[in-house]
Amino acid sequence: MSIRDRDPRPSAWGRPRRSLRHRPDVFQEVDEALQQNLSKLMREGPEADLVLTENAQPALMAVSVAVARILEKDGGRALSAMASHVAGHSLGEYSALAATGALKLADAARLLKLRGQSMQKAVPVGVGAMAALLGIELEPAQEACKEAAQGEIVAVANDNGGGQVVVSGHKAAVERTIETAKPRGAKRGMLLPVSAPFHCALMQPAADAMRDALGKVTLETPRVPLVANVLASEVTNPEAIKQRLVEQVTAMVRWRESVQYMKAQGVDTLVECGTGKVLSGLVKRIDREMTGLALNTPADIEAFLKTA
Repeated sequence: MSIRDRDPRPSAWGRPRRSLRHRPDVFQEVDEALQQNLSKLMREGPEADLVLTENAQPALMAVSVAVARILEKDGGRALSAMASHVAGHSLGEYSALAATGALKLADAARLLKLRGQSMQKAVPVGVGAMAALLGIELEPAQEACKEAAQGEIVAVANDNGGGQVVVSGHKAAVERTIETAKPRGAKRGMLLPVSAPFHCALMQPAADAMRDALGKVTLETPRVPLVANVLASEVTNPEAIKQRLVEQVTAMVRWRESVQYMKAQGVDTLVECGTGKVLSGLVKRIDREMTGLALNTPADIEAFLKTA
């Protein structure tokens, strides 16, 4: 079993579910750490402020950790008794580490606030872009990026599996990649409504900021191994985890390979904690023998605990 999270997307935002009020201390602690009433913003909006990446990242983490704590409390068992691995899609790695107790919740909130701010500052608005390519696999997508670069930066940001690849870089290069991907099998390419070109070399200033910030926090050995985005394999050493968190700012999220790695370790069910069903939906597309579950509502959590 793996508990995980995902990148923020404006269309995915919802307000905290009713069940999350059972654990208000999560949101209070995040508010105090950030010296910001983020929980009120999550409940009441405005949505335009909520989807700003500096708010979206710690908010998503808070929801995911709240769900994990509800599972532990209502299930009467520690996360380590329910999950053999944890993983997170991009910022979700911080959620996974906070859920396992490797990273203090307050530190995770502050780090993600900084991560969002640094990513936004790294590239002027309008310079970068991201696009989803559908119906294409990793290697052809990488070839399309290479052809389209023409001296600019464009690279695969997310290998999500099931013929879904996301590219990131200079806007013109990303737009060219949509075209160069078509003869390589892409059925469709579309620009994504994101605020910055995540997971490419343009994010190096943000990676540098995260290296400095991570060097000042304490990270314990996680009680459940983390399957790192940049390795698509597990890591438990705290210093190694910090380095992987720095690297993932500019590197590709190897989600397809991460799911395949967990299957090879005997995992047959992956549980998405927090908001949305994107990752649980990808599981079947990556491997039909695996099951993906999304815990978004009180009923979802109750049903899961009856079988966990």
